[in-house]
Amino acid sequence: MAKERSDVMQGTLDMLVLRALQLEPMHGWGITERIEQWSEQVLQLGQGTLYPALYRLERQGFVRSDWRVTDNNRRARYYALTASGRRYLQDSLAQWERMSRAITLVLRATNAS
Repeated sequence: MAKERSDVMQGTLDMLVLRALQLEPMHGWGITERIEQWSEQVLQLGQGTLYPALYRLERQGFVRSDWRVTDNNRRARYYALTASGRRYLQDSLAQWERMSRAITLVLRATNAS
């Protein structure tokens, strides 16, 4: 049976990308692989989704990039979290926890509540 692909919920892409970069600088393919692995292949990002997000995050000052050579001896742009990106990620995670808790409360509510 084929696995069902899920789109990243609107507004969560930046948080997922920043979380992937929290551990170490990575190139785009590595970011995609990490998110797919952590989500057990449920979240799958295409290049048309990932790179506009990376460029936006770089313009906002949340990530920086530089050219490096990969393990396969190819040039690739590596992205790293900045200090303001770390703060933004922490704020986003706190807001996500608050909202996901609230949504769970609503979904579990009974008529008697």
